[in-house]
Amino acid sequence: MKIGIVNDMPLAVEALRRALALEPAHEVIWVAVNGAEAVAKCAEHKPDVVLMDLIMPVMDGVEATRQIMAKTPCAIVVVTVNSQQSVNRVFEAMGHGAMDVVDTPTLGVGDPREAAAPLLRKIQNIGWLLGQREKKPAASAQDAAPGRQRQALLAIGASAGGPAALEILLRGLPADFPAAVVLVQHVDQVFAAGMAEWLCSASNMPVRLAVEGEQPQVGTVLLAGTNHHLRLVEDGSLRYTVEPSEHIYRPSIDVFFQSVAQYWQGEAMGVLLTGMGRDGANGLKLLRERGFHTIAQDQQSSAVYGMPKAAAAIDAAVEICALEAIAPTLCRRWS
Repeated sequence: MKIGIVNDMPLAVEALRRALALEPAHEVIWVAVNGAEAVAKCAEHKPDVVLMDLIMPVMDGVEATRQIMAKTPCAIVVVTVNSQQSVNRVFEAMGHGAMDVVDTPTLGVGDPREAAAPLLRKIQNIGWLLGQREKKPAASAQDAAPGRQRQALLAIGASAGGPAALEILLRGLPADFPAAVVLVQHVDQVFAAGMAEWLCSASNMPVRLAVEGEQPQVGTVLLAGTNHHLRLVEDGSLRYTVEPSEHIYRPSIDVFFQSVAQYWQGEAMGVLLTGMGRDGANGLKLLRERGFHTIAQDQQSSAVYGMPKAAAAIDAAVEICALEAIAPTLCRRWS
């Protein structure tokens, strides 16, 4: 993987270089000390992955992410000294298309391989996505199993660019929206609670993390909250599961959509938003085959037109909608 580093701190740059050197397949092709320089370097020599700091002079990482994704889109991972102290900036960067976030590896503390492991794992996952090595869906749509729920369910999946897209979508849904809402966003569990709180401030409905064993509730937005997959089971409750282990991103949108197609007994709609790769496309197809209405975000309004494009390519979406039109469309169908 050809990698660009954007960071104005020499110690942080050295820590990243040492971490990347543990994987011979990675090559640092340039280092930028601010966002403006990163935008220019991406245009001159586009990397496979950019490791983007958030706080820098001249242009910060949020604005640099926005400009790179607009001009020379590539995979961006936010790498910062303490991401927990910059939660709002992290979500802003993800809203502009950053795929993931990780803390900067530490120098001279403990096992260097252990310190580098989170960063190297995220880069490996991106490599799989860039290589288009997809896994087949774990299950096909089946006849719905008996269940107790009869209410309506809105199932939403998002990845890169998702936080900003979800904020716009949820802001457009009224407090009396007549369906339960469950979100699966590609984000580490350490950021999930902060993301739920952040989305709650924009939503007319309460947003919180999904709890093991609970059932979706009308008037509440539940967000997948761990690094395990969120799945609907036969009795209509939500469960977290390690399997299927082969899915690159956890939680997987496909796993959740497939479980809804298999077990949900009420009305349902599926929405697939911006993101890199293909996660959610096959699951959206199963929802459509089950007879549920499905929507994919259009190219013009997507920060990263990967997952919705994959869904459109296999005819998984009944409708292709601009982001701003999705909430009004949902409201009209369930008015």
